Amino acid sequence: MTGLWFWPVNKFLKNCYYRLAVVTTLRGAVCNVQFETSRFRWFIEKQVGFIKPSTRRFFKESKKLGRYGFIDWLHGYVYGRWAYFYIGIGTGEHTLVKRFRPLGAAVCRVFNLVTGLGRKKDQHDGVSFADTYHGKVVPLENARKLVTLDRPIELPNLEKIIPYKRARDLILHNPNHIVALDCPCRSVRENPCMPLDVCLIIGEPFASFMFDHHGPHKARAITQQEALDILEQENKRGHVAHAFFKDVMLDRFYAICNCCSCCCGAMQAQRRGTPMLASSGFVCRLDEKKCVSCGDCVSVCQFSAIDMDSEQRIDEQACMGCGVCVNFCPQEALLLVRDPSRGEPLEIHRLMEEYGDRAMAEQDVQQ
Repeated sequence: MTGLWFWPVNKFLKNCYYRLAVVTTLRGAVCNVQFETSRFRWFIEKQVGFIKPSTRRFFKESKKLGRYGFIDWLHGYVYGRWAYFYIGIGTGEHTLVKRFRPLGAAVCRVFNLVTGLGRKKDQHDGVSFADTYHGKVVPLENARKLVTLDRPIELPNLEKIIPYKRARDLILHNPNHIVALDCPCRSVRENPCMPLDVCLIIGEPFASFMFDHHGPHKARAITQQEALDILEQENKRGHVAHAFFKDVMLDRFYAICNCCSCCCGAMQAQRRGTPMLASSGFVCRLDEKKCVSCGDCVSVCQFSAIDMDSEQRIDEQACMGCGVCVNFCPQEALLLVRDPSRGEPLEIHRLMEEYGDRAMAEQDVQQ
């Protein structure tokens, strides 16, 4: 009788024991898997540095656009991650291009073919190189306002200001996040203009991305005041501020580069007939009564638009309205004037006011 009573109890206890053993084993296995996974992640992120937080943020931002394919994102990653190699190849200054020019040309053709695969046709048909990568000439005062913004802005599709088919959004998150990057165009030259750290990467995710992948040797985080100092010093050296936009940099503005015609790839491409640069919307005019023909302006004009020996001293077709010569004229004989035929200027505060008024008007219509 005792045995009959104990048998079901014993069976119950054994079942409990077996279940507990199984649960314990499974929990141990899960914990072990979790430990191995975390250890692998630590190895990847800490030892190899694979997939940095700024890279993930760049990828998330690209996904939000809805028109970005993987090839576009990969192209943007390569452009930012290996900027010096990318620019060196593009300008023809890299050793590989110089030594293996025919092979390099073939590789470029294959690259262009491959990067065209998987892209949305309506975004890329009929789009030239200049449409995907371009700069807007920005006079010093307008450049100052760009680097001193104190709040995020979203100004999409600035087609009247950025006259290209793509990459014409001005969207800035954390505009006070600025990185001074060694200029890739200058860095690939044998005898570059100095200093090198004159490219200003502005806002996220670009500032963090460039700092994570190029700092601290080629990139450093700076304050807005330091950015102002760089702009003013470069202007005094006779260099031109350009606001750069690129398709694979989320189709938007990402940097102000301070450029010289002897190093800048975009300025050299412009001279060769590839219209990578858009006028500031201004042209330079000369007051003949004040001019003493000292020639100071001729030596600093990066676009070769001033010639004191010609009857028409300023070639307005060549002038891009940068205003550098105006600041160099000791007689104050030069000034910038608006020229509607050259497009609208990139005046950030005016644009913010106009866009704000437009947004409020659209809200009123919807209500």
